[in-house]
Amino acid sequence: MSAPKKVVLAYSGGLDTSIILKWLQTEYGCEVVTFTADLGQGEELDPARKKAELLGIKPENIYIEDIREEFVRDFVFPMFRANAQYEGLYLLGTSIARPLISKRLIEIAEETGADAVAHGATGKGNDQVRFELAAYALNPDIKVIAPWREWDLTSRTKLIDFAEKNQIPIAKDKRGEAPFSVDANLLHTSSEGKVLEDPAVDAPDYVYQRTVHPEDAPNEAEFIEVGFEKGDAVSINGEALSPANLLTSLNEYGRKHGVGRLDLVEGRFVGMKSRGIYETPGGTILLEAHRGIESITMDRGAMHLKDQIMPQYAELIYNGFWYSPEREMLQALIDKSQEHVTGTVRLKLFKGLARTVGRWSEHSLYSEEHVTFEDDAGAYDQKDAAGFIKLNALRLRLLAMRDRRMKGK
Repeated sequence: MSAPKKVVLAYSGGLDTSIILKWLQTEYGCEVVTFTADLGQGEELDPARKKAELLGIKPENIYIEDIREEFVRDFVFPMFRANAQYEGLYLLGTSIARPLISKRLIEIAEETGADAVAHGATGKGNDQVRFELAAYALNPDIKVIAPWREWDLTSRTKLIDFAEKNQIPIAKDKRGEAPFSVDANLLHTSSEGKVLEDPAVDAPDYVYQRTVHPEDAPNEAEFIEVGFEKGDAVSINGEALSPANLLTSLNEYGRKHGVGRLDLVEGRFVGMKSRGIYETPGGTILLEAHRGIESITMDRGAMHLKDQIMPQYAELIYNGFWYSPEREMLQALIDKSQEHVTGTVRLKLFKGLARTVGRWSEHSLYSEEHVTFEDDAGAYDQKDAAGFIKLNALRLRLLAMRDRRMKGK
């Protein structure tokens, strides 16, 4: 690959990406554009601007953007229409943020005339795959630079030495190795590494940053109502909210009641297993509520088909194929299934749990007249069940007759 002339760097303002910024300048002698995304990670982003300026980046080449609404509206909500959970548990908080970051990297590259993009993901994880698959899907000619796969800064000591030689500010707590690494956005917090690397050892409570311990949550339950339109949450307790504001509010409810903690050993796309601690307070409530409204508004066949494709859909997102044709095809099917998923769900929040306790909708398929144990006034003739059972039993009876016949030989 020829040396890039201008690179757009996904820049957090932290030590690692600051080292990458300087390394790009010294290794390639190229101009660097920084992109810092506000995805609701809960950190001040102005220090990233100041540090980029300190490292010689021109003000017009520093992009800091609040993309929380786009993140929830165009990425989180479509994913939640599918009830997506990787390996049955993980709500894909890190995975779903990467295609949006990559999208903006490519767009900024086009705006600034850059011929390359760069990221700070290591060569052991999933994020390198997600960033790069998305980048190539959006611009097949873009150059992608992954310093962790190129440089010789293979230890914390070497990184610190490089930072000191290049006058990169180092926070005092960065001079020793951090006890674990954290990725955060509006949907979740992910913690991995160091004190969490032994999956047999309980994670220290200080790892959890977004939720109170369920045992310390209020001793009284709280009830909330979430309104839906065509599969997307639109209100809480009757108050209409934008996608990002709605998820922010659900996060606060979840934080207060200790909802959404997950200790998971997962299979990474690159082949190894890793242990992560995830906190998805608002997302856990949202998933429960969405399943609650689907239960009365979706046909059984449609629900079961959607549940069958969900693992494949979740795996595509986890592995970085958001912009693949197969994900888009599945999304079209999922979105079609949500046409009548409109109504309200009542949830009970208590000591780490979010549980549906009520649901109602003008689009409901639930018929009390048909399921009642009382007189149904002829709505359902129970005698019809006999023929239904006999027809469904026919192949089973033929199999049994064949088996009995073969045993008699």
